Amino acid sequence: MKMKTTTNICKKIRNRLYNAISKHIGPDADWVQNHIAVCPRCQQRVASLGRVHLAISFIKSQPHSLDLLMRANTQAVTVLKHSLRDTPEAQKLKKELPEQNLFEKCAKYKSPVANAAACIAIVCLMKIGIFSSMQRFQTQSKQAVRSYYAANAGQDIADEIFTT
Repeated sequence: MKMKTTTNICKKIRNRLYNAISKHIGPDADWVQNHIAVCPRCQQRVASLGRVHLAISFIKSQPHSLDLLMRANTQAVTVLKHSLRDTPEAQKLKKELPEQNLFEKCAKYKSPVANAAACIAIVCLMKIGIFSSMQRFQTQSKQAVRSYYAANAGQDIADEIFTT
């Protein structure tokens, strides 16, 4: 119990130190914000950083093809100096594809599995007797309507309507 309390105290102290330091020398510090407001070069860098964050969040939010890693690696290798571009590791990196997780591998079977599950559910419902209960309900409803017609319009009219 004492160890857990000590760990919590240490964590609180680290958080307070981080917050205090960030307020004085971090990007949200007043003097940093004041400098960015008057320095065109820093404004350009902050804007570029914002565009990078926006692009990364856009990439994360959009589905992408499996060759995205390969294309990104190819672009990264072209930035390297010539002696590094031709190494076997760089060539291997250009052809690297990500590994699909189990969900992605099975995604193409989603529709057939759903159809099979629906068929199994229908068979189970039939076995349980849901459909026979519906038939019994329909028969009882028909008898109730027939007796209504017999009582209000006469038995011969009710027989004529319900014998067809």
